[in-house]
Amino acid sequence: MADHRFYVLFGDPLLMPKILLAEDDKLVAEAVSDALTIANFEVDCIESGLQAEQKLNHGSYDMAIIDRGLPEKDGLDLLREYRAAGGNMPVLILTGKGAVEHRIEGLESGADDYLGKPFSMDELMARVRSLLRRPQPMLGRVIQIGKLKIDLESATVTHQGEHEISLLAKEVAVLEFLLKNRGKYFTADELLNRVWTSESDSTEDAVRQCIVRLRKKIDRAGDESMIKSSRNLGYMISDSNLG
Repeated sequence: MADHRFYVLFGDPLLMPKILLAEDDKLVAEAVSDALTIANFEVDCIESGLQAEQKLNHGSYDMAIIDRGLPEKDGLDLLREYRAAGGNMPVLILTGKGAVEHRIEGLESGADDYLGKPFSMDELMARVRSLLRRPQPMLGRVIQIGKLKIDLESATVTHQGEHEISLLAKEVAVLEFLLKNRGKYFTADELLNRVWTSESDSTEDAVRQCIVRLRKKIDRAGDESMIKSSRNLGYMISDSNLG
């Protein structure tokens, strides 16, 4: 399955990239949010470091734009903790501190790019597109989980000693998304927005039915389901499920 960033950036709007914008300057936040929205990006805009921390830990984004001087929690502290926890999403740091040592500190803290204020909106957009074009860490195409083998390339699942079971394209997309974002819950509506975006006639029931089919194909009778569910939180594959 191709990375959806390629299609968005080159004209096929299968899935709008979702960007977390953490900026407490309302004028800057509004200008950046408007520019991203006009360019067909989905933007989640928040104003504090603690809000950003919550979003990074529990949301799903394609990249983040974070102001270094956020209230409640410094942007670089936030970034260091995110990287230490294994977060690998592209992050662009915005700052009024443009000295070389400040840029170096930002990059050494885990930033993928660093842009000083004031900045040209055209330059910001160019940097955003550049970061989204960069190859992102991908799952292996064949995943072995205990006695279960998932081949995302051939869209098949095999339990030890049994025949291959074919997966539908949407089942592969949902399974890969949950595996990439393991440890995080996603509601049916969130999965609809993240995986079914180009299909306006799809419903939350389509998501639930897809999960039901996946469970029948990847779970074994008597075993705990690989896909956890919560009425309020949605669906998740946790690290403990992967063995």
